[in-house]
Amino acid sequence: MRNEKRHKNWNEIKTNDSWAIFKIMGEFVNGYEKLSRIGPCVSIFGSARTKPDHPYYLLAESIAKQITENGYGIITGGGPGIMEAGNKGAHLAGGTSVGLNIDLPFEQKDNQFIDSDKSMDFDYFFVRKVMFVKYSQGFVVMPGGFGTLDELFEALTLIQTHKIDRFPIILVGTEFWGGLFEWIKNTLLTMGNISPEDIHLLHLVDTEDEVLHILNSFYEEFSLSPNF
Repeated sequence: MRNEKRHKNWNEIKTNDSWAIFKIMGEFVNGYEKLSRIGPCVSIFGSARTKPDHPYYLLAESIAKQITENGYGIITGGGPGIMEAGNKGAHLAGGTSVGLNIDLPFEQKDNQFIDSDKSMDFDYFFVRKVMFVKYSQGFVVMPGGFGTLDELFEALTLIQTHKIDRFPIILVGTEFWGGLFEWIKNTLLTMGNISPEDIHLLHLVDTEDEVLHILNSFYEEFSLSPNF
């Protein structure tokens, strides 16, 4: 009897997995349709827990504002903290402000600075990450936690393996990111786990002007086009 019940539950799980495909497809289709019309954008990542009076929040807001004034839109994860700062900077500059929200049991709720027609909700992290990579012309990575690291290394891996075209990945905050950057150089590179050229996929900066210089210099050489 117990084996029959276990077999029944397993069949139900497999059936639910099959139907989930349609929900995943729906998220992809909705994302592609909306984001294909937004124009060149830069994604800003960072902690949802950063408070509005924190220096990194204020720096992210200023960076987003200047990026927008230089002709790009801003994409964030749509939530509070650094994400809100990015959307706020874009909103204050009168530019495109996109929020790719994820359904979480804590922390995440969409912020008030996202354009009303550019706020999107996702259940699946992997679908959301595809949207970030496909429709971003660069990543500005502010201090954050596991989610920020996930997004950072996803992009690095895709560029390193030539699955997508290269775009600027900019780490903002040498005090925060310096240790990780040194570990990549002194451990990963020394042990031969990455190639010397892989180091140049990352830029480590502290100011708005440095972020703009890297973005503008890169796109003086390469055309603006979506990935994939």
